[in-house]
Amino acid sequence: MTADMDTEDSSVTVIIKRRLTPLIQVEVEPVGRWFHAYEARRLRGHLVSSAGESDDESDEEDGTEVEVEDDIQYLRSLNPADWKDQDHYAVLGVKKYRYKASDDDIKKAYRMKVLRHHPDKRRAAGEEIREDDDYFTCITKAYEVLGDTGKRRAWDSVDPEFDNEVPPINQHSKANFFQVFGPVLERNARWSIRKHVPLLGKPDDSKQKVDRFFAFWYDFDSWREFSYLDEEEKEKGQDREERRWIEKQNKAERARRRKEEMTRLRRLVDNIYACDPRIVRFKEEEKERKLALKRAKAEAIRLKFEEEERIRKEAEEIERKKKEAEDAELKAKQDQEKKERDALKKAYKKERKALRTLCKDHNYYTESDSERVDVMTEVELLCEALELMAIENLNTKLADANDDIAAREVILEQVNEVRNKIRKEREEVAAAAGRGGGGGGGEGSSHKAWSTDDLQLLIKAVNLFPAGTSKRWEVVAEYINQHSTSNVVRQAKEVLSKAKELQHSDQHMREAANKSAYATMEKSQQRSGISDATASQRYDTPQEMLGMNTAAWGAEEQRLLEQALKTYPSSTPDRWDRIADCVPNRTKKDCMRRYKELVEMVKAKKAAQAAAAGKK
Repeated sequence: MTADMDTEDSSVTVIIKRRLTPLIQVEVEPVGRWFHAYEARRLRGHLVSSAGESDDESDEEDGTEVEVEDDIQYLRSLNPADWKDQDHYAVLGVKKYRYKASDDDIKKAYRMKVLRHHPDKRRAAGEEIREDDDYFTCITKAYEVLGDTGKRRAWDSVDPEFDNEVPPINQHSKANFFQVFGPVLERNARWSIRKHVPLLGKPDDSKQKVDRFFAFWYDFDSWREFSYLDEEEKEKGQDREERRWIEKQNKAERARRRKEEMTRLRRLVDNIYACDPRIVRFKEEEKERKLALKRAKAEAIRLKFEEEERIRKEAEEIERKKKEAEDAELKAKQDQEKKERDALKKAYKKERKALRTLCKDHNYYTESDSERVDVMTEVELLCEALELMAIENLNTKLADANDDIAAREVILEQVNEVRNKIRKEREEVAAAAGRGGGGGGGEGSSHKAWSTDDLQLLIKAVNLFPAGTSKRWEVVAEYINQHSTSNVVRQAKEVLSKAKELQHSDQHMREAANKSAYATMEKSQQRSGISDATASQRYDTPQEMLGMNTAAWGAEEQRLLEQALKTYPSSTPDRWDRIADCVPNRTKKDCMRRYKELVEMVKAKKAAQAAAAGKK
């Protein structure tokens, strides 16, 4: 036996059954107090374990065998002083099993090593043993580390055979993803505290499974610790303070290594995520899903827009037809009114012509030239003052008259009625003017007579501030007070009462307007040196002067006028002709008059409203 042990290549392999008392098959025979018991079992064929199970029964229970290597050269090369840096698994002969070897395997391997390499055994065989430098110390230290659960875990954490490499992100890793990262994950799964560690899986795994895989590994809970690498042992401290300092240094170094380990694992999972073709597939599917959702949303928006557009067009079509019907009805009404006006005008013209012709045919019912002129004047007065029915009745009476004298009396009687009516209206207006506005001014009224200038200012203010103006009569009163020369302060109620009164006094307003126009003309002639000019007759009725009988400008006409004013600036040739063409049923004169009214209205409004606001 000693000869075999002295040879350079001597090595023995011992097979140990898992979970059984070591079945030692060696090339040398046992010696000492174990020999007789071994031989007795061998002769009976009952090499049993401590539990009493036979070798055959053990094979049936677990056929996995652990081969314990006994490399004499390696053991002799060990330095007992450097036992901490040795490979403990290699020392006990279970190098290829390492962390997979069970505690029983470690214990059996150690017992085998003791039986073969104990110093007493080798000394009895004639081998020289050095007490302080014998490799058996390494075997003992190896079992002290691997035989203790805590120390073995510390050693496994820094196992030099463990590959800490993390595959990089490159084309090779992506092309051979499962072949590259699968073994790496299997190696690192041993550090997990939690059981049932999910591995890499398959290419066709579902998204839920892949998500669970990455959730587990991104939240990986590792038991790996680095206390075995402590540079100094706490027990070597001479006192408590030194031991505390050593413990503090060791903890700091463990924490640093622990942080590096977690960074390594995180980098590994990040690289797996970056190279995983399933993630690429899931991203493409998610992208397609979002695009499909976006397309569906866009299609829904398009359909909604088309539906809204259809509804809008239908509403516009209904509104257009309604407007066309209203316009047609309004046009028909206007045409009917125009026909009636034309018919009335034609009837007036016919009856007046019949009256003039009848009088002319009878030589105006007189033989005197001077009387003939008076009768002609009276006939013209009747033509202008009488209504249509009155003219028709007058023509009937003249046609039925027996002679010229009777016809002349009919004309004189009609003329007297017209003149009496005119005189009566004049007296009523004068009486109302003498009462200072007819007592309609209310509380705060000045009770002063209205002069001609004040009446002209009232008419102008009513035109400038039509119905609908905010606080209309207060603004009109303020306008009159600003421009009046009579120093009479007019109140809103007084102005309103006077305006209502003037609506029913056609004759007085005509005369007042004519007098004002005549006086203005005389002053103008005196300044220009003209003395023989004849004043023009003004035929505006009070309703026309107050804006009552003239056709009001509608909103559409006003809009068309404003648009035409913007379209044709003042430098445009024939500007007002073009503007009048843009506004139906309005002449060039109507447009110019309306423009002047708007300008004066804006200026007067600003001044009157500013004054009213200042008073408040």
